[in-house]
Order: sequence, then C-alpha cells, then structure tokens
Amino acid sequence: MARRRRFEKKPEEAEINITPMLDMVFIMLIFFIVSTSFIHESGINVTRPSKGSQNKVVKESKIVLIQIKNDGSIEMSYGGASRTVELSAVRPEVEKDLAGNPDAQVVVAVSPGAHAGLMVEAIDRAKQAGAKKVSLASTQS
Repeated sequence: MARRRRFEKKPEEAEINITPMLDMVFIMLIFFIVSTSFIHESGINVTRPSKGSQNKVVKESKIVLIQIKNDGSIEMSYGGASRTVELSAVRPEVEKDLAGNPDAQVVVAVSPGAHAGLMVEAIDRAKQAGAKKVSLASTQS
C-alpha cells in the first residue's frame, strides 16, 4: 500500500489592496485644489512704504491724525490743534479738515490694545469724507 502524502497548504499571505484608497486620496486632492483656488478672502489692502519713501518728509500741517487709544477714545489733530471726538464725528471732522487742504493725508494711529473694529470704522469714515490717502500707524501707548 502506497502511502499518500498529504501536502499541507501553507497559509496564504494576507494582501491589502490599496488601489481604492489611492483613488480616494487623489479624488480628495483634486477636490481641495479646485475648491481652494476659488476662495477669495476680503480684507484691508495695506500698502507698505518702500525703502525710497523713507527720505520723504511730510509737513505736519498736511496730515490729519486720528489716534485711537486703548480705552476706545478717539483723538484728532490737524495743524497742531488736537480734540477728542466720538466715532460718529470722525467723518464731519475729516471733511472739515480736508476742506482747506483736499490733498492732505489721513493717518490713523492705533494703540496696540485698541479694538480693531474701531480702527476699521475710522478708516471707512475717513474714506467716506473724501480722503484720498489713508495710512495706518501703530503707537507705543
């Protein structure tokens, strides 16, 4: 009698098919690339001074200065005269200051702890008053 040898089967190695996962990754990649190219965030355009503009000197009498303090108070000065105003009075005050010199530059100086919304409102009201140039400055106090 011939003995039959039984061959034991070796367990098959487990395979992971990653093709569907790669397909999903590429689809997500395409989705994110396409969706991010159409996102446009709105904000304030800030023009930083160039190196050549450091030599220019602006006369103080041609600057309308709006200072926003940490406590929310607004102080305006033009030609050496300084006055404290409310936010609602910024536009008429800038219009009054620009009546004598329409090319005057408006500078909004903001204290580091001041509310950003107050700064944006002051810039908007200065532009509504007819200011052609509105600059942004930071103060130490």
